[in-house]
Amino acid sequence: MTQLVKVQNFNVSLDGYAAGENQTLERPFGDVDPGTMFAWAGATASWPNRTEPGGSRGLDDYLTRDFSHNIGAEIMGRNKFGPQRGPWENHDWLGWWGDEPPFHTPVFVMTHHPRPSFTLSDTTFHFVDGDPATVLKQAREAADGKDVRLGGGATTIRQFLDADLVDTLHVAVSPIRFGSGVRLWESPEELLDRFHVDVVPSPSGVTHHLFWRR
Repeated sequence: MTQLVKVQNFNVSLDGYAAGENQTLERPFGDVDPGTMFAWAGATASWPNRTEPGGSRGLDDYLTRDFSHNIGAEIMGRNKFGPQRGPWENHDWLGWWGDEPPFHTPVFVMTHHPRPSFTLSDTTFHFVDGDPATVLKQAREAADGKDVRLGGGATTIRQFLDADLVDTLHVAVSPIRFGSGVRLWESPEELLDRFHVDVVPSPSGVTHHLFWRR
């Protein structure tokens, strides 16, 4: 079976930004409040952090539930892992997710400053310096036949799109504008030369853009 490279449940604003500027330890998304952008997923019955019964069903719930289906490895940029820049000064920093990261697979963190791998629960983080094709090769081997999820951030996803390495892409566009920050696109039409797309509005207010390779 073909191993797919998938972007799943990636959120952007109406003007195409996935995060703001000035990322810090306390503000992983920089100057913007991500709460509105992610509210559609948090309201679903399948949201993994739900502490009370209930939640919405329908497409939002299906996409939330499908997030980990057949995923064998994850690739992310360094800025999704943490706010540090340059050489690692603090190896005690193990990411924003605590002792139980939500990935449950090997994770390949793209960085120009590698550090030793470590494991938290059932997630092992590897820090790799390489171009998208090289890192993808490592992730595919670790995925053991399953798909590889490209987790972000926007800069990393653009690198893989520019290298023509993405097979499917789900972007949830929220009805807010950031005005500046880290941008995935100026318009989703930028991808139509390489992808088919279905655009599906949700009662939650987001619009799901579902791309698949031509």
